[in-house]
Amino acid sequence: MTPAPATQFLQLPHGRIAYDEQGAGPLVILVPGMAELRSTFRHLSPLLVAAGYRVVTTDLRGHGDSDADFPAYGDPETASDLIALTEAIGEPAVLLGNSLAAGAAVIAAAERPELVSALILVGPFVRNPPHSALGKALLRFITKPAWAAQVWKAYMPTLYAGTQPADFAEYRNAVGAALRRPGYARAFSRTVAQTDHAVAEARLAEVTAPSLVIMGTQDPDFKDPQAEADWLADALGAEQVMARESGHYPHAQEPQLTADAVAAFLQRVMPGA
Repeated sequence: MTPAPATQFLQLPHGRIAYDEQGAGPLVILVPGMAELRSTFRHLSPLLVAAGYRVVTTDLRGHGDSDADFPAYGDPETASDLIALTEAIGEPAVLLGNSLAAGAAVIAAAERPELVSALILVGPFVRNPPHSALGKALLRFITKPAWAAQVWKAYMPTLYAGTQPADFAEYRNAVGAALRRPGYARAFSRTVAQTDHAVAEARLAEVTAPSLVIMGTQDPDFKDPQAEADWLADALGAEQVMARESGHYPHAQEPQLTADAVAAFLQRVMPGA
C-alpha cells in the first residue's frame, strides 16, 4: 500500500489550512464538503496521479487537520482559502469541489479567473435548497456541537446511497472521531449556520473557466439530482456526468468513473497540459 502523503499547512491570518500533495503534472486541488475529511478523496487521488496530474487535497477550515478556531465559515471564506492555497503553490489550478466546496470553487473562479484553469463540481451546492424555515431550524438543531458527531455519523450512510466504498465503515469512524476533537463540532455547527449558497449562485454568470458537473443520481440532498445537474450545467455552459450508483459522493463511491470523466474533460479543455 502506498503511504499517505505528508500533511502540510498553509498559515493564514486566522489559522492554518491542512493539505497534502502527490504526483506531477497540471495542478488539481480536491476540496471536500462539510464534515468530510480530505481523505474522502483517498480512492480518487491515486487514479488522478496515475493519469498524470499533480494532486493536492485540502481540509476545509474547521475540519480534518485544519485549525478549528477561525472566526467565520462558509462559501466566501472557503473560496478565500482556495485562492490563498493556489497562490501559495504558485500555479493555476483545476478546482474540484464537493458539496459546499463546489460553491466556494465557483466564487474563487469568479474572483480570480487567472488562478482557476477549470472547475469540476461534484454533488454541488451552488444555490440554497428550497428548505422551509422549520427545515433550516431542524438542521441547525441536529448539528449542535453537543451531539453533532453522533448525529452526523448516524446520518452518513444515507448520503452514500448506492454503492458504498469497501472501507466506508473505517472512514465513517474517522469522520466521527474528527468531529469529537475539542472545537471541531463547534466549527462544523458554525459552518452549517453561516453557509449561504446564494453568494455562489450570484457569481455563476462571472465564471469563464470550463466546467464539469458530476452528480450522483441517488443524491438525497436534492429532490431531483438530474434537474439540479441540468440547471447548473446550463448556468455555466458546463459538461455533465451522472453517476448512477452514487449518492452525494461520486468521487468516493464511483472513483474510476469520476477519474475517467475528469481526465477526459481536462484533455478536452486543457489540451497538451
